[in-house]
Amino acid sequence: MADIHTDYLIAGAGAVGLAFADTLLTETDADIVIVDRHGLPGGHWNDAYPFVALHQPSAFYGVNSMPLGSDRIDVGGLNDGFLELASGAEVSAYFQRVMRERLLASGRVRYFPLSELEHGTDGSHRLRSLLSGHQTTVQVRRRLVDATYYGTTVPSTHRPAFPVAEGAWLATPNDLPQLWKHADRLPSNFILLGAGKTAMDAAVYLLQCGAPPDRIQWVRPRDSWMLNRRGTQPLMAFLEEVLGGQALQMEALTSAADADDWFDRLEQGGQMLRLDRAVRPTMFHYATISEGEIALLQQITRVLRHGPVKAIESEALVFADARIAVPPDSLFIDCTARAVTRRPPVPVYQPQRIVLQMTRIPQPAFSAALAAWLEAHGGDDAARNAMSIPVPLPDSVRDVPRAALVNLMNQGRWSQDARLRAWIRACRLDGFGKLIASVDPADAAKMAVLARLRRAAEGLPAAAARWMR
Repeated sequence: MADIHTDYLIAGAGAVGLAFADTLLTETDADIVIVDRHGLPGGHWNDAYPFVALHQPSAFYGVNSMPLGSDRIDVGGLNDGFLELASGAEVSAYFQRVMRERLLASGRVRYFPLSELEHGTDGSHRLRSLLSGHQTTVQVRRRLVDATYYGTTVPSTHRPAFPVAEGAWLATPNDLPQLWKHADRLPSNFILLGAGKTAMDAAVYLLQCGAPPDRIQWVRPRDSWMLNRRGTQPLMAFLEEVLGGQALQMEALTSAADADDWFDRLEQGGQMLRLDRAVRPTMFHYATISEGEIALLQQITRVLRHGPVKAIESEALVFADARIAVPPDSLFIDCTARAVTRRPPVPVYQPQRIVLQMTRIPQPAFSAALAAWLEAHGGDDAARNAMSIPVPLPDSVRDVPRAALVNLMNQGRWSQDARLRAWIRACRLDGFGKLIASVDPADAAKMAVLARLRRAAEGLPAAAARWMR
């Protein structure tokens, strides 16, 4: 058994692990070992469906030291007028470049793909090659970094929670671009299972490929609120939507009667979108979408709301309260994988361990990079943890105001530390600090937006006393 030594052992070579390693390289002289079950860096992007893309701008995704994309404004299509959204293939290629040109090229990173990490009861760590079974003991001088806490799953790595009868045609979104191989048996009907962003992506793909809307059925046990992509653009032309939207969130936290009222106010202000104005959403997972996508998806009117699927038969869907017959040769498309497992927040900094979580939601890469900066410059673990309160990941609508408050309170703490504030402003993964800093003091309209943002922030302590109890 081989024996190696390192300062930091990072479990997971996805966006979170790579963003942490990238900033740690910049801020320290540490030696790093990265281990991952995948054969290539990028984590779940290796398993993603071919037509997946980022749903927030490429401008603030990835690692801090290497840009993703070219800050292009898209012309035409459903993302018209907004910053580019990297495709899954572009993201995968980007993370391979990060590993090859940035991390390995530093001479301070060793990478073990197709390997499992095992932990001994005595605090020891072993890497085991999935190909050979060869084991390597890793002696860690500083910390193990867990970049896998949320346990991301995507359709191709997910098993449905319901039985599927023999003869039923079940696919994942990964299979849709290969339907041409079934030219002798094309589906007569498409049935989308799931209400989240994956199902929305699959629906958009089918519609853009020519599937008639009346041949698509959509199982949506509960509808979702979605962020309007207009409010995620770190561009001066969108300052009102971005910073005015943040002010609106804070104002609503101060004055909304309950979570539903909070969402209603954000919808009226153009910050939140939903698919059906007649149905009140009960779910929110930070899916981000354009108004053009909403209009396209609203063409699908055959929506089934009977709760979760209990079973799939060859020509029927079974729910707790109904059995719905479907046409022969229906294609069931499983979009029920939960991308991020809801696990209870734990301290980020622990003895001999860092557990990476989102301290700014929904930005896992920025959160990981900030965690690395705090590891290098943040004092002792008590001080680091005080600056790194994990945001509780919401599921139902009622969870969201509390998550929004933790998010905003973290940002307030960061703004009080001059060194951290300067790092955030220079960080590519932030984007919005630079937008604020670049406002011309002579522009009265934009300065009024900043003044509104500051006034709204003054109400947060009172809002926290109400929502956090």
